[in-house]
Amino acid sequence: MFSNRVYIAVSLDGYIADKNNSVKWLDIVPVNEKIENEFSNFMNSIDCVVMGKNTFNVVKNFNDKWPYNKKVFVLSSSMQSIPKGYEDKIELLNMKPLKLVNFLNNKGYKNLYIDGGKTIQNFLEYDLIDEMIISTIPILLGEGKPLFSKLTKSKLFKIIDTKIVAQFYTQTIYKKQR
Repeated sequence: MFSNRVYIAVSLDGYIADKNNSVKWLDIVPVNEKIENEFSNFMNSIDCVVMGKNTFNVVKNFNDKWPYNKKVFVLSSSMQSIPKGYEDKIELLNMKPLKLVNFLNNKGYKNLYIDGGKTIQNFLEYDLIDEMIISTIPILLGEGKPLFSKLTKSKLFKIIDTKIVAQFYTQTIYKKQR
């Protein structure tokens, strides 16, 4: 079975980053074992991570260690080389979503973690997202980088589960209606 899945946090008003493209607002959530287990379980269910250059730049500037134990494919038409220290962690690609999915599936990557606003939006436009795990943090940012953008056609998802993971963190799992 092949699947393309999203795992992302949003503000109550639907933003994944604030107006300065920062995700520091996520720090209001005290990380606990339950939250770490949720992400760890998700990572164990995927084969690789697909993200855009902007998301990669945000993640590599986290103070923590590199959060992924899987191969990461960074999509970019402008990034010419892999930053020092990430040579064994990422691979640069420049492909449209459908071609990319076929390429990765043919390389044995069947369950893809699609991360980052623009990348998620592009995959949604091509109808290539099978599941979204969206964690909502109860903060209103007012403006910023939205998770969703305009689509040429509506996409219907069904709610599989919603749960309170922590005091500042709910999680809803959506599956694409096919």
